[in-house]
Order: sequence, then C-alpha cells, then structure tokens
Amino acid sequence: MQIYNTLSRKKEEFVPIHPGKVGIYCCGPTVYSYIHIGNARPIIVFDTLRRYFEYKGYDVTFVQNFTDIDDKMIRRANEEGITVKELADRFITEYYHDADALGVERASINPKATEHIEEIIGIIRDLEEKGLAYAGDNGDVYYNTKGFAGYGKLCGQNMDDLESGARIDVDPNKRHPMDFVLWKAQKPGEPAWDSPWGKGRPGWHIECSAMSMKYLGKTFDIHCGGKDLVFPHHENEIAQSEGATGKPFVHYWMHNGFININNEKMSKSAGNFFTVRDISALYDLEVVRMFMLSAHYRSPINFSDELIEQAKSALERLYTARDHYSFLVKNAKTVEVVPENEMAVQAAADEAIAHFEAAMDDDLNTADALSAIFDLVRTGNAQLNENTSCATVQKVLDTLVKLTGILGLLSKKDDAEDAQLNELLEQRAKARADKNWAESDRLREEIAALGYTVKDTKQGQQVTKNH
Repeated sequence: MQIYNTLSRKKEEFVPIHPGKVGIYCCGPTVYSYIHIGNARPIIVFDTLRRYFEYKGYDVTFVQNFTDIDDKMIRRANEEGITVKELADRFITEYYHDADALGVERASINPKATEHIEEIIGIIRDLEEKGLAYAGDNGDVYYNTKGFAGYGKLCGQNMDDLESGARIDVDPNKRHPMDFVLWKAQKPGEPAWDSPWGKGRPGWHIECSAMSMKYLGKTFDIHCGGKDLVFPHHENEIAQSEGATGKPFVHYWMHNGFININNEKMSKSAGNFFTVRDISALYDLEVVRMFMLSAHYRSPINFSDELIEQAKSALERLYTARDHYSFLVKNAKTVEVVPENEMAVQAAADEAIAHFEAAMDDDLNTADALSAIFDLVRTGNAQLNENTSCATVQKVLDTLVKLTGILGLLSKKDDAEDAQLNELLEQRAKARADKNWAESDRLREEIAALGYTVKDTKQGQQVTKNH
C-alpha cells in the first residue's frame, strides 16, 4: 500500500513497525460544541483507512483523543454556569451520536487529555532536563523551539520563514516568538492540576504527544488529521515528542484536504457554518459519508446542495442494487455447475475486488474504489435476472456488500428484514392467492404508506424502498 507522507511530500510504501500490526493516532475534537462538517471529513476518511487495514488482515490500534480542557471549553463552561467536565461529558456523548450516524466505528481507545496529566508532566520534565523547556516569569512553561534542530520539517519551512509568515502575539515571557506553551499557570476560576511549576493545565499540543505515545509507543506508524493541523499542532507534536525521546515520532503523516461550502471557505461570519447535527435534519448522514468518500481525501472538496443530492442518488443506487440482488437470491435456482454464460458476471465480481484494492492501495483512493463498485452494479443490473443461478447472484451480492462495508456504506438492513413490512406482504400474498383483489390493493396502499413500492413478478412480490 502506498501512502502520501506529508513529512516526505511523496507517496511511500507502507511498512509497519511491527509486522501485521498498525498503530494509528487521529486528532479528535475539542468537546465544547457539536462537530461541524469540516470535522466530519477526517473522522470519516481515517475511519475508512482503519477499516481497510483491518480488511487487509492487520491488527489495528486506532487511537482518537478528546481534548477536554482548553480556553474555549473554560469560556463556554463559564457562560453556561457548569463545570468544564460537565461540558465535556455532554459533548462527548453528542460526538458519539453524530459519529455513529456517520458510520464511524468506535476507536480502540478514546483518551481524554485530563486523564493524562501525569504523562504530560513527565514529558515536560524530560524536555526541561534537555534544555528544551523553560519557565517564564508568568508561571507558564514554554518549548524552546531554537533548541530543536528539526523544527519546521513537517510543514517544510525554516524558523525564519515561519516567524516572518506567522501572526504572533508579543509575549515578553518567551525567549523566541515561535516558542509555544507546554503548561499554563492557573488563572482565577480555572481548573488546575499540581505540577513542579505550580498549579496549572497543559497546553494543547503536549496533550496529543502524551496520549499518542502512551498507547502507541515512542515511535508509531501513522498520525493523521486535517490539513489545518500540519502547523502548528503537528509540527509542535514532533518537536515535543522527538525532543523528549530522541527517537522518530511518526513514520507516516496523513492529512485530508479542506472543505469549502458552495465554493467559499466555511466560517460563522460568512453564514455558511454547518454542524453535522444541522445537516442530519436534512439528510441521512450516510449520504454525507458517501459524499466525503466520493473525492480523494487529499483533494479540497466543495459541499453544496447539488453535490450532496448527487451523493444521495448514488447511495440510493447501491441500496436498490443490493436489495434487488437479495430478492433474486431468495428466488434463484440452485445449480451444480455455473452456466458458461454466467462466467463473465462472476469474473466481473473478481475484477471489482481487484480494481477496488488497487485504488485503496494507491493512497486510499476512495473515489476510484467507488467507481469499481459502480462498475460491478452496472454489470449486475444488466446481467442478473430471474434466470440467473443462485451462485452467481450470491457472488455479486457478497462482493457488493463486502466492498461497500469496507467504506462503511450500506449499513442499513435489507428492507426484506422489516417485520411489519413482511407481515403485510404475507397478507397480500394470501389475498392474491384467494383472488381477493380489493384486499390486495388495500394492502398495497398500506405498504406504500410505509414508504415502499411492491411489484408483482413471476418470482413473487418484489419490494423497493421509495426515496
């Protein structure tokens, strides 16, 4: 598998540190509000990365943190008259609600920053001993960026370029403008923990260094997140972690591209800021997942009504195909030898798997992987019918379910599993057998009220969900 490594700025063959195992750390949300559509992209993309590694047989440890202490959280908690912990607990629950609806599997570990204060303090002390951390007159502890020779290697800029290009608040406590806070001294009314530098709380960057290394080791395979985190967050993580351990921090850095809303940058001031919860009122969030995976993860993507409607239609095509193939399987004939005229359809299923894997192995190209799935559906829709053998239909169906499952799609049950629907279909089948056409028509209308269309075929009643 080839992965584009932000650190080297090129695709590299993925070679795990430990054969058969993969350690992945993905930066999670700061839990002071609902996640927005920009947050959804890395959550979906790197959940898909994890699923694909598992499909390939790897034992994956997937760590995604919650930042549950920072300035925004303190401010929001004070506004609501609650504790920071109460705020965090509420929005962690809300995060899971949205992530579940986006088809995101639970991480192996979801560490919270506030539960890793001891590890954070340990790293800062190591940095202090090596001359890479110092205490300011205000009680804050800073990272000495001038003391770390590799600073800027992830974003590809040297210290002078970074300094001239950055908007930095003047802080007389810093030795150098690019230095950043590792530990913040307590201000009145703020949550705080005891430390060698007095009561305070961790800075944002040090939290991820501590949590990732605790669960994945001093050097691990993949660190991922949005492109906006390359600098300063991930750059600072490298400086902290490698400065403390003297070892390479991460082998592969993966970053997803930005999201625009109707071709404009998303912002509250522009009035185009949408939370995932906002969008869920208009669309099933599986449609959002389909939309996100329809583009390569490193490419910028534009979120618009037109494009989300296209994703909705594409997803409906996949569900319709799955349910149609399921119907054919239940009524197909069983044969000992697959007919020769079906060999091309069977081959199409194998080709779809090969095309899908080649796309995913090429830096997680989900857009091309989806095209492999739709090629299979086109073949299936054209070639599968009531005369096709059970083995051939089943192979196409199994392939469709397997490949979409890797992408986290088609997670909803087959309509045929709906108990109320099945009961009405049984009643209607009996009414038709009894030639009670009035009752049959009445039941058809009742089925339609549930959101389904029923079609009478030689193989029985075929049900299609209305969209």
